[in-house]
Amino acid sequence: MIAVKVTYTVKPSFAAQNLENIANFLQDFRKMGADFQYTVYTSENTFTHLSHYKNEEIQAAVLDTPSFKAFQQYRDDSGLIMPPLVEVLTPVGSAKEVL
Repeated sequence: MIAVKVTYTVKPSFAAQNLENIANFLQDFRKMGADFQYTVYTSENTFTHLSHYKNEEIQAAVLDTPSFKAFQQYRDDSGLIMPPLVEVLTPVGSAKEVL
């Protein structure tokens, strides 16, 4: 399993648009099957994305989704306050099976 956390901060003027862009790619992700989990959290204008992938092939397919690529482009072009910080996490345990 691959677990990744991405955190970034957008300008207040872009936060609502970022939420719409997230909703767009999540809608596409829901159609892709159960070999990954993707959750997004927000606190003010800071967003945290947590993803769990069964393997690298699934991760590559998810990250290659056109709506996700568009989200990343819009986010990066928005003039971020804090650029994305990507952390690859090592799973230790869970109360429920993640994948």
